[in-house]
Amino acid sequence: MAPSPSNHWNNNTIGIQGKKKEMTFSPTKWLNHPLLRQQHKRLIKGGNWSIECLPTSAQSFFLASFIANSHLPTLVIAESIKKVNELAIGLECWGSPYIVFPEIEPVSMESLPDPLLMAERLRAAYSLLNFFSGAILTTELALEEPLPSPSLLQEKRFRIVPGKTTDRFALIERLIEAGYERVDTVDNRGQLAVRGSIVDFFSWDGVFPLRTEWEGNQIISLRQFHPITQRSFKPLEEAFLSLINAEDISKGKASLYDYLPKMTTIFWSKAPEVAMPDIDIHFESHILLDAPKGDWFHQERRWELFLSQLTQWIEKKWEIVIFVNNEGEESRLKEILSNQGIGIESIFFSKSPLLKGFSWPAAKLAILTDAEIFGRYQNQKICLRNQETNDALEKYLTGEISEQWKDGDYVVHLQHGICRFRGIKSMDGTNSEMIELEFDQKAKLFVPIDQAYLISRYIGGTKKQPKLDSLGGTRWLRAKIATEKAVSDLAERMLKINAEREVLEGFSFPKDDHWQREFEESFIYEETADQLKAIEETKRDMESKRPMDRLICGDVGFGKTEVAIRAIFKAVMGGKQAALLAPTTVLAKQHFQTLSERFADYPIQTALLCRLIKNSEEKEILAGLKNGSIDVVIGTHRLLSADVAFKDLGLIVIDEEQRFGVLQKEKWKDTFRLIDVLSLSATPIPRTLYLALAGARDMSLIETPPPNRYPIETIVSAYDERIIRQAIERELNRGGQVYFLHNRIRTIEKVASRIKSLLPSVKIAIGHGRMKKSELEEVMESFVNGQIDVLLATSIIENGLDIPNANTIIIDRADLFGLADLYQLRGRVGRSNQKAYAYLLLPRDLFIQADAKKRIKAMQEHSQLGVGFQIALRDLEIRGAGNLLGTSQSGHIASVGFELYCKLLKKAVQRLQGKEIDTLTDCKVSLDFLLPEPGGGRHALAFIPFTYMERREERLQAYRQLAEALSIGELEEIKKGWKDRFGAWPEPVENLFSITEIRLIGAAKGIERIESDQDKLKLMRHREYLFTAQGKFPRLIESDTKTKIMQIKKWLEVF
Repeated sequence: MAPSPSNHWNNNTIGIQGKKKEMTFSPTKWLNHPLLRQQHKRLIKGGNWSIECLPTSAQSFFLASFIANSHLPTLVIAESIKKVNELAIGLECWGSPYIVFPEIEPVSMESLPDPLLMAERLRAAYSLLNFFSGAILTTELALEEPLPSPSLLQEKRFRIVPGKTTDRFALIERLIEAGYERVDTVDNRGQLAVRGSIVDFFSWDGVFPLRTEWEGNQIISLRQFHPITQRSFKPLEEAFLSLINAEDISKGKASLYDYLPKMTTIFWSKAPEVAMPDIDIHFESHILLDAPKGDWFHQERRWELFLSQLTQWIEKKWEIVIFVNNEGEESRLKEILSNQGIGIESIFFSKSPLLKGFSWPAAKLAILTDAEIFGRYQNQKICLRNQETNDALEKYLTGEISEQWKDGDYVVHLQHGICRFRGIKSMDGTNSEMIELEFDQKAKLFVPIDQAYLISRYIGGTKKQPKLDSLGGTRWLRAKIATEKAVSDLAERMLKINAEREVLEGFSFPKDDHWQREFEESFIYEETADQLKAIEETKRDMESKRPMDRLICGDVGFGKTEVAIRAIFKAVMGGKQAALLAPTTVLAKQHFQTLSERFADYPIQTALLCRLIKNSEEKEILAGLKNGSIDVVIGTHRLLSADVAFKDLGLIVIDEEQRFGVLQKEKWKDTFRLIDVLSLSATPIPRTLYLALAGARDMSLIETPPPNRYPIETIVSAYDERIIRQAIERELNRGGQVYFLHNRIRTIEKVASRIKSLLPSVKIAIGHGRMKKSELEEVMESFVNGQIDVLLATSIIENGLDIPNANTIIIDRADLFGLADLYQLRGRVGRSNQKAYAYLLLPRDLFIQADAKKRIKAMQEHSQLGVGFQIALRDLEIRGAGNLLGTSQSGHIASVGFELYCKLLKKAVQRLQGKEIDTLTDCKVSLDFLLPEPGGGRHALAFIPFTYMERREERLQAYRQLAEALSIGELEEIKKGWKDRFGAWPEPVENLFSITEIRLIGAAKGIERIESDQDKLKLMRHREYLFTAQGKFPRLIESDTKTKIMQIKKWLEVF
């Protein structure tokens, strides 16, 4: 179900404080206009009606009017999902309720429906059963797809209420019968997990999963939890579980029509071939504002016509409303109109993401938008999904790699080196659990599970398998010593470069003025926290006297360009020129278009300098740069030619800096020593390396994806032309484009012929590395501009382009690529808020041969966002680290593993900066009245029982969490998380928390060892015992465990 109607107007009015009086615009007045009410009388009786004659923005206004007056469910059938989204944003603007009934979008013949889309369909159906009155937005294809009958949907729904007595085990059995899968951790729909008194469910139609806490057969707590963090965030008074399964849906005979009243009015945004009546009312689109995209030479004339039309409307007493995206756009627009002599007190302003307006001559109403006035964002994609669609992607891009190792995985033991993980074993005759590690020559080491923090996953950034270390050997020690020296030399070199820049004096840009703030407020998207931090760091550098040399790292589409745009705007506002250097003409043109749109309503002259520019135009641009009439230039390496001279260059932005050679970069650094340099890189850099380099290299990391990104759905399949045709058709039907990757130039023409024979009307272009650079750029530009449906290419096609419209990639012979390469290739789609698909096609014989089964299984496991792809991403990042640090460092990363490399580098940087190394003292705690495992006697226990956490992997992860906690605050968060996920702590777990707390207090005080010996407390600092004023060990005089622990904490306060 769509979000509840946006409250754009308080009490159905918009208020703005004019110069002389406060004016209010009432949407209700217009939605209830007599001319519209006349239409409603005809429509309310039901039937099919076409609204094709109305402009899209007027369609949503008309629908909102009908819904406001009929108070009935109203079916709206759009010609595409894109149209559904456009209508939805309009309805939201007018405060009208709606739900979206999506198409299922099967990805292949055998595939099950997408759970996310299926959930939306079920939620829409349940809403109608609950008497929803508003618009139901859908498509013809969605209506053809089956639903279970309304009676079955009602019958197969279970209500959960806290305090209610329910047979817990019978409910679990019933859910399993309905197709729910019992798992360890619930993070997808149709799953359930049982952990002692906690039972988690994710209903087929749920937005968030549910966590229930039980006492016997009574539910004592019901709450929603986040599938990524696994933490509860909202208590509920009731919830419902859908017991409908995939079979019920596939065998369903009903359709959406069965859920609607018999006399439902149906509107078609594009009339089908059968005749149906049109709406008899006249709205107009703003033709004079519809200048062709990129038609920059006609903008001035277009603006004059707009101002003339606006003046006429005001003189004729029209009601004029301008929808703006935010306060920044509103302030800027008011300023511009006032400067043109337009009385803004006659115009109403309201915030809404509406892209286009309309006029209604009969009622003297004009609706305008800032997007059409400034000619911006006309291709903006609207997405109605909530944040849940972004979660899985964010988890695997920014999350820690799972430490749930599999048998045979390479790991690193901090003291003994590289080895293989061989599982968790229970030792004979005891209840203790040990981690089994295998070193060179099959040597075994058993590590107590509570020392899991000494072990980490090995990631070396190379395709070679690492050599196992020998237990008691010297290779590991030598590798660590060599790496320590290498990172020390590296840190020294980087800090020296930094120190040399400190003494240089560049230009200090002024602080932000009101234009800068207004410009930034006009950004229509929501910035991520990473992005805002990068922007602040960049502006702070620009305002200092030291010349800036900052590197911004982040994936394509994560918002690096906006950082650069704001820096360029600041440079121009500071009276300087700015240049943006891109590696290819296509990318330069894309940047030129973006900057021209963003600067459209400011007096900033922007130019493009590349090989496509005519000689006469090039001369004008060169003259403009020299005399200062051009403020910003975007170009390729042509910008570095000797004949390019600037009047007063203050900032240069280098995009995709990793694609330029080392010598080129060194030349620039020398040329632009006193000019601020901002470099952008799409090669991901690991956060651990970013933190390790803090202070040695000015670098900002943007690793959070923008909101409303879908996780990419990945399908592993045998090569099948039916699947290829279906995948391409589905993408083209929703207005998108397709990458088809075939990595063999010799046969690429044959593949093009096959696709053409499958889909004769499809526009196909070929791109590969043996083409002339100009030809390849021409193909890419056509693809960027949407003139090509399918780009058939080798892996040479550049990754830096942001093509949000391409959301399906088909990779032929995916078995020939490594996992990291597949990750990178797959990442070329999914850069918009459309759901993206990646097809990994393999030869059919791989599915038949017995010896290939393991390989296929591995690919299928890695096809979804998971640990496999996390590791692939980390491998890619480490390649990026090699680019940043130099190839010599890559060898050291491979020899000790990336995690230890970063720790050593961080220490080296902090040591050379004279900073205190930010690690806690290694404090050992040994209390003789607490046992770490079940045993005899009267000793208390401090461990994680099997009955509290059933899975060994969870216990291993839990011990690591405790061992890696660096503060009491972190420990409190761990305690809350365990209580939420696993229930109340048993006494052994409480004692384990107490030991961790004692360790943290002692470490903070520099104490290396804390041990109890009957009634004595022995504390050691700097290898010396600590004594009381009487020269004795502190005494523990109480006998019970809790009081002893309290006494230890008090003694620690004293010392």
